[in-house]
Amino acid sequence: MQIRHLFFLTIFLVSNASYNQDKISEEKFVNIEGIDQWITIKGNDNSNPVILLIHGGPGSTMSQYKDDIYADWLKDFTIVHWDQRGAGKTFGKNHPKEITEDFYLKNPLSVEKMTNDGIAVTQYLIKHLNKNKVILMGTSWGSILATQMAQKNPNIFHAYIGHAQFVNFDNNIKNAYSQVYEMAEAKENKSTLTKLGELGAPPYKRAKNYGQLLRVIKQFEKESATPAPTSWWEIADSYENNEDSRDRYNGDDYSFLNLVGDETMGIKSMVSNINFDKTGLIFRLPVFMIQGENDILCSKELNKPYFEKIRAPRKEYVVVSKAAHGFNEAIIKKQYEIVKSLQVQN
Repeated sequence: MQIRHLFFLTIFLVSNASYNQDKISEEKFVNIEGIDQWITIKGNDNSNPVILLIHGGPGSTMSQYKDDIYADWLKDFTIVHWDQRGAGKTFGKNHPKEITEDFYLKNPLSVEKMTNDGIAVTQYLIKHLNKNKVILMGTSWGSILATQMAQKNPNIFHAYIGHAQFVNFDNNIKNAYSQVYEMAEAKENKSTLTKLGELGAPPYKRAKNYGQLLRVIKQFEKESATPAPTSWWEIADSYENNEDSRDRYNGDDYSFLNLVGDETMGIKSMVSNINFDKTGLIFRLPVFMIQGENDILCSKELNKPYFEKIRAPRKEYVVVSKAAHGFNEAIIKKQYEIVKSLQVQN
């Protein structure tokens, strides 16, 4: 009986190991462009297509959250989160714990460098997971980075799917200020009008002024969008610690400062020259753009005309009602419908 028991136990273990081989769950640092960068790879079947998610912010990493947002996707796709240079665990691994103004001045971020990072991450995934290409998805700031990646090396991507697409950062900010000012006037919201009056119209010399304007914009967007489930933003246990929290906080500040710039500190905006109306019109891969109907920061009044001028093998622009700049269930559902429609071959 003992031999028989061991025999069936061995069969069970071999069978279970074979099943687990189809799954992939990795959270690790990978050397990308000379520095260790944090990448998570999760899926139920490693033969599925791979989706590389380019987070927004910059600095607003997604790897630390529980899998609720894309949990239902794991049966059909392998999902990859990447903490970009200057964000999250990548920031914590490569930068001093004491962040000074001198550090900011001597360590600027650039779109070009981060574009090269993103391409190198993609090439790593292709080799590591034995794929021909990956699906590229970017949101908000991530739409800038992903557009640059798709423009520079389209041959490694099945398609680009943008959400909350930026076109020209300066124009986006100026248009957003005008929109919220008009909305505040219509609502006779005196406190907001006072705040906007004190800020004045952008551009600003101080990064903190951009932050104040963005808080006003987010508040107005919340009033006209269905919120995401609160469970989406629960931190996974392995990331719920003081060190990771501090790195996310510091990385977010560092990345945002490099995004908008601060003239008084001598820091230039890394997106001041981004203008896809001039540099992002030709795509050599399918392009999809998902737009929240009530997105103020990346308004359809700016990115729809841009989309109409794009030349691509296939393109589609989708407006989602009761959605603004951020994610909610309707946005994620539309992303899923698009990636399923691609029917990519690995």
